[in-house]
Amino acid sequence: MQRIERLKESPSQTAGPYVHIGALPNFAGIEGVYAQDLGHRMILGDARGERITLRGTVYDGTGAALRDAMVEIWQADAAGKYAGQDGADPAFTGWGRQAGDMETGEFAFETLKPGPVPFRDGRLMAPHISVWIVARGINLGLQTRIYFADEQEANAADPILSRVEHRDRIGTLMAQPEGDGTYRFDIRLQGEDETIFFDI
Repeated sequence: MQRIERLKESPSQTAGPYVHIGALPNFAGIEGVYAQDLGHRMILGDARGERITLRGTVYDGTGAALRDAMVEIWQADAAGKYAGQDGADPAFTGWGRQAGDMETGEFAFETLKPGPVPFRDGRLMAPHISVWIVARGINLGLQTRIYFADEQEANAADPILSRVEHRDRIGTLMAQPEGDGTYRFDIRLQGEDETIFFDI
């Protein structure tokens, strides 16, 4: 009979303050690695579509702003095409990465309002942006989506939103228009109005 040696799982580690050093060196004060941090600019030229500013803050369970969060977004262009697809807008990257302000925790993206994207069964998904959040104390990055509160008809037909069992929580996925092309999307990690996160 062979004896099997099993190794125990090592303890998990949080994403500490080094996440900015590795992913956003200019933001962390380390210059010369990149001219600009990767993901800093999503619009590279005369991109087609409605330009918007997306602002938000990541809050913990006590309601305090996380000042060391890093947020990444992925999205389609105004025509519903992702970078690399035929017909995608070459002046739009579709991907961005920003740190929260070290004083207020607020992040901001200059981007385009995305167009609807086909679901695998042919239905159209409402305009949305995929989001990934990391910060100190978050062991695994959190995934969510941003929809737009002013896209009521498209949101009502969206095949993902229709699967949300607790309908009163759908509002946690809605970016609210603030005028002048600015939308507000705050992310709440716990507590009242906790944002819906996706298990991907």
